[in-house]
Amino acid sequence: MEGLPLLPGYTFGDPTKTRYHRSQCFDFRGGYAFPKTTCFGIGKEPLDVDSVAFLKDDDTIKCDPVLTYGILKRPVFPSFHPHFEIYDKKALNFKAYFKQSVFESPVEHYRVRHVNIVYFLENDTITVMEPPTENSGFSQGRLVRRGKIPKKDTGQFWHWKDFNIGMDVPMYGFIFHIVDCDAFTKKYLTSQGIELRPPEDMPPDPYTITRKMSTQPKTRVTHFVDDKLRRFLEYDRRILRLYAVLEENDAECEELKPFIIYYFLVDDCVEIKEVHGKNDGRDPVPLLLKKTKLPKNWNDLPATFPSSYLETSEAEVTEYYTPVDFVIGNTVSIFGRRFLIYDCDKFTRDYFENVLRVPLRDPINVFKKQTVKPMRVYPPHLGFGTPQDSLQSCLSLMPKPPKKDILRYIQNANKVLRYTAEMEWSHPEDEGRKFQISYSLSDCKITIYEPPVRNSGIIGGTFLRATLVPKDGASPDFPEYYTPADFYIGAVVTIFNHRFKITGADLFVYHYMQQNQDKFSPDIIDNMRNYMVRQGFLKEEIQELMKKYLEEEEQ
Repeated sequence: MEGLPLLPGYTFGDPTKTRYHRSQCFDFRGGYAFPKTTCFGIGKEPLDVDSVAFLKDDDTIKCDPVLTYGILKRPVFPSFHPHFEIYDKKALNFKAYFKQSVFESPVEHYRVRHVNIVYFLENDTITVMEPPTENSGFSQGRLVRRGKIPKKDTGQFWHWKDFNIGMDVPMYGFIFHIVDCDAFTKKYLTSQGIELRPPEDMPPDPYTITRKMSTQPKTRVTHFVDDKLRRFLEYDRRILRLYAVLEENDAECEELKPFIIYYFLVDDCVEIKEVHGKNDGRDPVPLLLKKTKLPKNWNDLPATFPSSYLETSEAEVTEYYTPVDFVIGNTVSIFGRRFLIYDCDKFTRDYFENVLRVPLRDPINVFKKQTVKPMRVYPPHLGFGTPQDSLQSCLSLMPKPPKKDILRYIQNANKVLRYTAEMEWSHPEDEGRKFQISYSLSDCKITIYEPPVRNSGIIGGTFLRATLVPKDGASPDFPEYYTPADFYIGAVVTIFNHRFKITGADLFVYHYMQQNQDKFSPDIIDNMRNYMVRQGFLKEEIQELMKKYLEEEEQ
């Protein structure tokens, strides 16, 4: 077919060829073009010149020493990075200002406009941006379009080497005075050997200051008045709670009566409530004093006050009680009765310290020490059922089932620690018996299973169903049960007169010990870690530790 003339009817197309586009000569990596190492033809087909059919007889590829001796190791040359790649998205930012004259205005003569001169290192272009100012009256934003700005009539352009703090930069009829630059600009210019001048203060715009002064809301000082609405909005539901006892000179009554004094900050009223205990023998009176304003000298009344009129007003009362009078340790006289304040709640203590600046003393112990109740003695366990079930019949007339730890059950649901063990035999037929011990973390019950072994003469299966197992030698009335800390490699546990030696554990046991190191001693954790290393379960953890160790040595 190669010898046929290039005429219609003498050419034949390839039916398997479906792509006719021209292959590209560059690859784009990270937004930059890199030349390809291999070239392809139309449709990404290999070129004929790359085929072995075009090799000459004296081609050096037949006697290439690389095929015999391998590739010669040469130093790796650093990759070429173009200028636009190195300085992409890197710009120098200079803070500057220029003055603009204002004509035909009696208020102002000039404006000081603050701008940012941005120099792009990628292609040495410059743009000038003005930050927006509210109600300035000028169109702000981009003042000078990005491009190369001529410096003189000779055709030279502004370069980053020409900029410095404190210099004037003329651009298209505007003279910008540079006063400062950002941290990146300082670091870059200093690294290039340019000594920067000290920064200058940006001059304020007098018109902007005048406008802010005129638009600033005027404040007026108002004298304090007893505004009931303000007090309601500020102190509603804020009550000082003080604990007090009634001081009575009664020899027959030796017990102190506790009271609670409520001081309402919203209207400076006082209310006294009596605290009733269980079977105290007093009438259940809810309040000793209803909410009212409390005068200090309740019997100090003027001579003209009518005795038939019992309620007093502010005209007759000279002074009322204030929060400062209710301090811990003070004795307050309320309508002829003396109350000793011995404690308060947290809100009251914080209010005195933060608002009134009066720190309160520690609470006073005014009550006698209660007699120690005799220790309750429970009968011994009879052996029927668990000790917890038998103890319920001693606590109540109608026994209830013992309470379960629901929180522990939810947190450890379906979490089981599994171990392998061997029985310490005393009879020859028990030699070599192996067991699987499961410890449930949700209810602390132990299950023992013996795998069946053919022709052993022992029927395998469940050796012990889920049961709370007490430790050997524990008290039968208040037994101490086995915990996960008692199971480790080599430990011997006695379960109902059967001795089991722990020989192995699964990987979940080690992870549980790592997550709960406060429940296990360091020796037990090291014991389990050594066992897991011998079994080959901690290869990834060992590799990570080796990496960290090598990195620390290199540093």
